[in-house]
Amino acid sequence: MKMNKLLKKIKGMTLVEVMVALFIFAFSSVSVMNAVTEHLRGVSVLQDLTFATWVANNRLTQLSLEEKWPPQNNAKGAEEMAGATWYWQQKTVETQEKDMLSIEVRVSSDEAGENIITSVTTFLSRPVVGARNAR
Repeated sequence: MKMNKLLKKIKGMTLVEVMVALFIFAFSSVSVMNAVTEHLRGVSVLQDLTFATWVANNRLTQLSLEEKWPPQNNAKGAEEMAGATWYWQQKTVETQEKDMLSIEVRVSSDEAGENIITSVTTFLSRPVVGARNAR
Protein backbone atom coordinates (compact mmCIF):
# COMPACT_ATOMS: atom_id res chain seq x y z
CA MET A 1 0.00 0.00 0.00
CA LYS A 2 2.81 2.41 0.81
CA MET A 3 4.36 1.61 -2.55
CA ASN A 4 1.28 2.82 -4.47
CA LYS A 5 1.27 6.12 -2.59
CA LEU A 6 5.00 6.57 -3.30
CA LEU A 7 4.52 5.92 -7.01
CA LYS A 8 1.67 8.42 -7.15
CA LYS A 9 3.88 11.13 -5.55
CA ILE A 10 6.71 10.70 -8.10
CA LYS A 11 6.21 13.16 -10.90
CA GLY A 12 8.10 13.67 -14.16
CA MET A 13 9.43 16.96 -15.46
CA THR A 14 6.93 19.51 -16.64
CA LEU A 15 6.94 20.79 -20.20
CA VAL A 16 8.31 24.14 -19.04
CA GLU A 17 11.25 22.44 -17.28
CA VAL A 18 12.03 20.41 -20.42
CA MET A 19 11.89 23.56 -22.59
CA VAL A 20 14.22 25.45 -20.23
CA ALA A 21 16.67 22.53 -20.24
CA LEU A 22 16.60 22.41 -24.07
CA PHE A 23 17.13 26.18 -24.25
CA ILE A 24 20.16 25.98 -21.97
CA PHE A 25 21.59 23.09 -23.99
CA ALA A 26 21.03 24.89 -27.32
CA PHE A 27 22.57 28.12 -26.03
CA SER A 28 25.65 26.37 -24.68
CA SER A 29 26.01 24.35 -27.90
CA VAL A 30 26.02 27.52 -30.01
CA SER A 31 28.63 29.06 -27.71
CA VAL A 32 30.87 26.00 -28.01
CA MET A 33 30.54 25.99 -31.80
CA ASN A 34 31.47 29.70 -31.97
CA ALA A 35 34.55 29.06 -29.83
CA VAL A 36 35.62 26.14 -32.03
CA THR A 37 35.11 28.21 -35.20
CA GLU A 38 37.22 31.08 -33.84
CA HIS A 39 39.94 28.65 -32.81
CA LEU A 40 40.07 27.11 -36.28
CA ARG A 41 40.19 30.55 -37.87
CA GLY A 42 43.10 31.46 -35.58
CA VAL A 43 44.96 28.28 -36.51
CA SER A 44 44.55 29.14 -40.21
CA VAL A 45 45.93 32.65 -39.67
CA LEU A 46 48.86 31.26 -37.70
CA GLN A 47 49.59 28.73 -40.44
CA ASP A 48 49.62 31.47 -43.11
CA LEU A 49 51.89 33.62 -40.96
CA THR A 50 54.32 30.73 -40.47
CA PHE A 51 54.57 29.91 -44.19
CA ALA A 52 54.86 33.59 -45.16
CA THR A 53 57.70 34.05 -42.67
CA TRP A 54 59.48 31.02 -44.12
CA VAL A 55 59.15 32.50 -47.61
CA ALA A 56 60.61 35.83 -46.43
CA ASN A 57 63.47 34.10 -44.61
CA ASN A 58 64.20 31.98 -47.69
CA ARG A 59 64.44 35.13 -49.81
CA LEU A 60 66.75 36.84 -47.32
CA THR A 61 68.97 33.75 -47.18
CA GLN A 62 69.10 33.69 -50.97
CA LEU A 63 70.17 37.35 -51.00
CA SER A 64 72.90 36.73 -48.45
CA LEU A 65 74.29 33.87 -50.58
CA GLU A 66 74.35 35.92 -53.78
CA GLU A 67 77.47 37.94 -54.45
CA LYS A 68 75.60 40.63 -56.41
CA TRP A 69 75.98 44.04 -54.79
CA PRO A 70 73.86 45.97 -54.22
CA PRO A 71 70.77 43.77 -54.25
CA GLN A 72 68.03 44.96 -56.57
CA ASN A 73 65.55 47.35 -54.98
CA ASN A 74 61.83 46.61 -55.37
CA ALA A 75 62.47 43.13 -56.73
CA LYS A 76 59.39 40.93 -56.82
CA GLY A 77 58.85 37.22 -57.07
CA ALA A 78 56.73 34.26 -56.12
CA GLU A 79 57.43 31.05 -54.27
CA GLU A 80 55.40 27.88 -54.05
CA MET A 81 55.11 26.50 -50.53
CA ALA A 82 52.60 24.20 -48.84
CA GLY A 83 50.40 24.04 -51.91
CA ALA A 84 50.03 27.82 -52.15
CA THR A 85 51.75 30.59 -54.06
CA TRP A 86 53.29 33.32 -51.91
CA TYR A 87 54.29 36.65 -53.45
CA TRP A 88 57.23 38.58 -52.06
CA GLN A 89 58.64 42.04 -52.64
CA GLN A 90 61.97 43.25 -51.34
CA LYS A 91 62.90 46.80 -50.50
CA THR A 92 66.48 47.95 -49.96
CA VAL A 93 67.28 50.97 -47.82
CA GLU A 94 70.69 52.56 -47.44
CA THR A 95 72.14 52.79 -43.96
CA GLN A 96 74.75 55.14 -42.51
CA GLU A 97 77.35 52.44 -43.19
CA LYS A 98 78.16 52.55 -46.93
CA ASP A 99 78.85 48.78 -47.11
CA MET A 100 75.60 47.77 -45.40
CA LEU A 101 71.98 47.84 -46.50
CA SER A 102 68.70 47.20 -44.76
CA ILE A 103 66.61 44.67 -46.67
CA GLU A 104 62.88 44.27 -46.02
CA VAL A 105 60.93 41.41 -47.57
CA ARG A 106 57.14 41.62 -47.52
CA VAL A 107 55.09 38.52 -48.27
CA SER A 108 51.47 38.55 -49.38
CA SER A 109 48.94 36.05 -50.60
CA ASP A 110 47.97 38.11 -53.65
CA GLU A 111 50.12 39.16 -56.58
CA ALA A 112 49.22 42.84 -56.19
CA GLY A 113 50.73 42.81 -52.69
CA GLU A 114 47.69 44.32 -51.02
CA ASN A 115 47.19 41.58 -48.42
CA ILE A 116 50.59 41.62 -46.68
CA ILE A 117 50.85 38.75 -44.24
CA THR A 118 54.30 39.41 -42.83
CA SER A 119 57.37 41.56 -43.23
CA VAL A 120 60.91 40.52 -42.29
CA THR A 121 63.88 42.90 -42.18
CA THR A 122 67.59 42.18 -41.96
CA PHE A 123 70.89 43.90 -42.66
CA LEU A 124 73.15 42.77 -45.45
CA SER A 125 76.80 43.75 -45.85
CA ARG A 126 78.81 43.96 -49.04
CA PRO A 127 80.35 40.55 -49.79
CA VAL A 128 84.12 40.33 -49.56
CA VAL A 129 85.55 39.51 -52.97
CA GLY A 130 87.19 36.08 -53.00
CA ALA A 131 86.04 35.20 -49.45
CA ARG A 132 84.44 31.92 -50.59
CA ASN A 133 87.53 30.78 -52.43
CA ALA A 134 89.77 31.51 -49.43
CA ARG A 135 88.23 28.72 -47.38
